[in-house]
Amino acid sequence: MKKLLLLLAAISIIACKEEPKDFVTFSGKITNKYGDSITIRTRDFSKSIALKEDGSFKDTLKVTPGIYNFYDGRESTNIYLQNGYDIYMTLDTEMFDETAKYTGIGSENSNFLAEKSLFEEKQMDKNFDSMTEKELNTSMSSIKTEITEFINGSKNLDTLVINQSLRGVDPMIEGTKGYYASILAIKKDLPKGAPSPTFEGYENINGSKTSMSDLKGKFAYIDVWATWCGPCKAEIPSLKKLEKDYHGKNIAFVSMSIDDDRSHKGSWELANENWKAMVKDKSLGGIQIFAPEGWKSKFITDYKINGIPRFILVDPSGNIVDASAPRPSDPALREMFNAFL
Repeated sequence: MKKLLLLLAAISIIACKEEPKDFVTFSGKITNKYGDSITIRTRDFSKSIALKEDGSFKDTLKVTPGIYNFYDGRESTNIYLQNGYDIYMTLDTEMFDETAKYTGIGSENSNFLAEKSLFEEKQMDKNFDSMTEKELNTSMSSIKTEITEFINGSKNLDTLVINQSLRGVDPMIEGTKGYYASILAIKKDLPKGAPSPTFEGYENINGSKTSMSDLKGKFAYIDVWATWCGPCKAEIPSLKKLEKDYHGKNIAFVSMSIDDDRSHKGSWELANENWKAMVKDKSLGGIQIFAPEGWKSKFITDYKINGIPRFILVDPSGNIVDASAPRPSDPALREMFNAFL
């Protein structure tokens, strides 16, 4: 009888045991939401999740374990999903990467990915375009070591997350190195003293039209940016301080937006509206202009711009001082200004 009772008890425990979920529950709340939905996607998977008026959302997804891209219509981040997980996300789009946090079952993997993104951004926050080829190679080698050690030093994560993160290091390093190597080539093709490429009749935020010829007689520090570009927005406080500190000097600060239809839900009108809204919201100063064809605008292609932010310095005669000048946050820029102004 005792054995029978034990057997019945064991059967009862097995019967009551909850079956593993064959889906992941993903919920959260977004502050300062950009649109009415978010998208979870990979190359082979895509699902949109509606946002409520207060920015909250909840849905279930059947997934293959892996790293997925979370996209709010303007910026994105990576999350790790696996059936059985129950993850709650909080995010403020005004400080996108810095505020992405996760709680719940399986959240440690996505928190790691968020921390890794910030760590990589910090490692990459160097003025590579002022380096020689040798200095660039040395710096990239050091960064590769730092990021690899960061990944390998993380504990209690899914093996897939670690392995996929490690596989991504080389492509990121080589891609970045290739980009800045192209900057070195640009400076060779667009050397100091050569006539600067020009632009004609670009829309000015004040309703007028601005051309390169309007800047003649002054140095022109041109910031090529877009509303969706995190590193571009990170330079805004430093750029504002520069404008204040050099107010009244013989220099024009020009910000050229290359927002286009591809980055604004297929709409040029929306791209233009978002540009105007951010200029107003951030109280951006200087000369604010809008490149009419985005990346394909002639000034952009003539300067061989394929990544932003990009800063250009032109002299009062319209000749190139630096086709890839230091960014506003770099002390080297003030040294350059002080030498000329």
